[in-house]
Amino acid sequence: MRYLFLVLSIAVSMQVSASDSLAFSKAEIIYGRKDGMALTMIMLKPTEKSNGKAIISVLSGNWVSSERMREVFPERTQMYIDKGYTVFGVTVGCQPRYTIPDEVNDLKRAVRFIRYNAKEYGIDPDKIGITGSSSGGHLSLMIATSDETVIPKSTDPVDKVSSRVQAIAVFYPPTDFINYGGPNTAETINQAALVFTGVAAAFDFKFWNDTTKTYATITDTKKRLVIAKEVSPINAVTPDDPPVLIIHGDKDVLVPKQQSESIIAKFKEAKVPCNLIIKEGGAHGWRNREVEEQKFLDWFDKYLK
Repeated sequence: MRYLFLVLSIAVSMQVSASDSLAFSKAEIIYGRKDGMALTMIMLKPTEKSNGKAIISVLSGNWVSSERMREVFPERTQMYIDKGYTVFGVTVGCQPRYTIPDEVNDLKRAVRFIRYNAKEYGIDPDKIGITGSSSGGHLSLMIATSDETVIPKSTDPVDKVSSRVQAIAVFYPPTDFINYGGPNTAETINQAALVFTGVAAAFDFKFWNDTTKTYATITDTKKRLVIAKEVSPINAVTPDDPPVLIIHGDKDVLVPKQQSESIIAKFKEAKVPCNLIIKEGGAHGWRNREVEEQKFLDWFDKYLK
């Protein structure tokens, strides 16, 4: 079934995945536009027993928001719906066309849009959690740690509300693009590794050339390094960050568990409530994550009171 794309209006269908699960309404919502394209998210709302709280699921892998993620999103979030959560599956403008800073800005916009429309969606604007896996986990951490400064001069009222979240739970996130796998005294970006893993376009940082009226790639090593640090959430940890739960496999060769260990150490230093669970034998993703997802649910229940 196709749904009508409207910014504030909602096209709804009723669905239920199992006899013992709560039914939910499903709607696709435009939360913003850029370059003539719509930025969309899926909202799944329990038709009864709503707890008035929201979970944002960042649909991203390799900094790509794929159609497959949208397809499996309802099934993978049923457990949250059964506990009364309204769940938003957010897609962002992604690589290869857009870079990580662009994706972070899109996600901030999504959080602001949800908060601005909280009353319409039947949720508390101060009880919003966020979750994601891999690059989705990284983007979630960027929201949790980055500056929530509003845009007061904007004519769009959405830009004048906070992009703050109140709890975060993520799987195996990249957190430090400079010290990836261990200390990097040379402070360089491993371009060969980016190409090998298929994420080079996400790091193809650009600037607007006002002379040629085109976007041009930033090739200056020092400038690229600055941006890479800015999109590494480990560098933005502060004491007012929301409670953080991370689950990471000890056999992950794509995103080393050092990435989670390092940022958790930073959170502890800042006295932010946090926990790191190491999945024994876990690679970069594994089947049957119900046990770990339950831990996420418990985390949100605890901190979105």
